[in-house]
Amino acid sequence: MYKIVRTLLFFFPTEGVHYFSMNMLKGLCRWRWSRKLVTWGCKPEGESSVTGESQAGPLAKEIFGLSFRNPVGLGAGFDKNALYLRELEALGFGFVEIGTVTPLPQDGNEQPRLFRLPEDQALINRMGFNNDGVTVIAERLKKWRTGRTPLIIGGNIGKNKVTPNEDAWKDYEICFRGLFDFVDYFVVNVSSPNTPGLRELQEKDALRKILTNLQGINRELAGEKGIKPRPLLLKIAPDLNWQQIDDVVDLALEIRLDGLVATNTTISREKLLTSAARLASIGAGGLSGAPLNERSSEVVRYIHRKTRGSIPLIASGGIFTGEDAKEKIDAGASLIQVWTGFIYEGPFITRAICGKLLNGSSSTEKGTTGKS
Repeated sequence: MYKIVRTLLFFFPTEGVHYFSMNMLKGLCRWRWSRKLVTWGCKPEGESSVTGESQAGPLAKEIFGLSFRNPVGLGAGFDKNALYLRELEALGFGFVEIGTVTPLPQDGNEQPRLFRLPEDQALINRMGFNNDGVTVIAERLKKWRTGRTPLIIGGNIGKNKVTPNEDAWKDYEICFRGLFDFVDYFVVNVSSPNTPGLRELQEKDALRKILTNLQGINRELAGEKGIKPRPLLLKIAPDLNWQQIDDVVDLALEIRLDGLVATNTTISREKLLTSAARLASIGAGGLSGAPLNERSSEVVRYIHRKTRGSIPLIASGGIFTGEDAKEKIDAGASLIQVWTGFIYEGPFITRAICGKLLNGSSSTEKGTTGKS
């Protein structure tokens, strides 16, 4: 059924369809009875449903000192502004990462800036950190936290486009302080290809300044509030060479980062089925989806072996099916995130992936999905 709906939706502009679909789901989940129906239909196998919300099941995990109801999360960039948390919770996600959040609101790059590559089961985006800014998003999260069933929420933070790299650490500090009370963990994003110069911050010295400052603030705020520091993670690009990855890992061990997210989107266009003319017409942007699967697994496997599993990893990149998720977990990931796979596979993706992880069988077959 979803394949038919997806085929129809793919006739319309990508970004507009995104908001249309999520607002339709938001309307459906407005009423308690219909939200219960969505939760029942999408909840992963083995999870119970209490007061209309799915509760932890046999795939529950304790990572970073946090209890995840299942290991399948939604990556940053889908719900940038924390507008759809109730709806995403109903779809069964074990956690949702909001953002990327910047200190000031920004519109992002000009539209169109999000493109489908159905032949490759992929997307190209150059959104440019469009978001409502940390003050508005923090207030939204504050309201969400009042009386809601707990959902693990990650805060993905970045810098404003107009902020020079030498002052980037200040932007990350502003976002960290602003979201500290309302998110469960943080991810520092210096790996998006869509903000000019941002990836230069992945160099070891620049990263050290940003991360050590945040670690100090983390301890300061946690001490003031009498709580544990928030888990702090770093999201890395798949385009780093092995020496650069070694530098990141060494720094992560040195300053005791809580984890890494591997990986962000890629600027590579190798081995795509989409025509060169189509790619040229789209232009710049980060590629996500099935073509990233192999490289993401390579990076996860490399880091896991290098650190002997001492740094928890969230795998992101090309995860569509239970088999994809199992590959990432076998490579050393503790948790996985979907994004493009959610667009192509639809609202039952968490249920399907958890079913494979739990039972060793998948309700979908890779290679037959995601085509329109």
